[in-house]
Amino acid sequence: MTMARLADTPEPPYFAVIFTSQASQVDTAGYARTAQHMLELAKRQPGYLGIEETRDEDGVGITVSYWQSHEAIEAWKNQTDHLDAQRLGRKRWYSAFRLRIARVERATAWAVPKSSSI
Repeated sequence: MTMARLADTPEPPYFAVIFTSQASQVDTAGYARTAQHMLELAKRQPGYLGIEETRDEDGVGITVSYWQSHEAIEAWKNQTDHLDAQRLGRKRWYSAFRLRIARVERATAWAVPKSSSI
């Protein structure tokens, strides 16, 4: 299983887009290139706050992206390159997916202090 670092989000409220998927295992190199390009584009999108993602060895993935507003989410949904990636995802890279949007009302965070060792 792979995991990116944890997103450093602001105080709520903000929104989470939760994308769960089952990879088709077709054209994994093309998927990886496109996913990296989408991440780079999303980071430049107004209202983007961060992302957390993981995928297991069976191809089940969860990506949670954080956004300031519904308007920012809609703008990202309709971004030209992202629309192309969505079409390719349906056609080639996913055998199934679910998309959910939630408003984050409360959030807490904790980390081991840097001076501590476990």
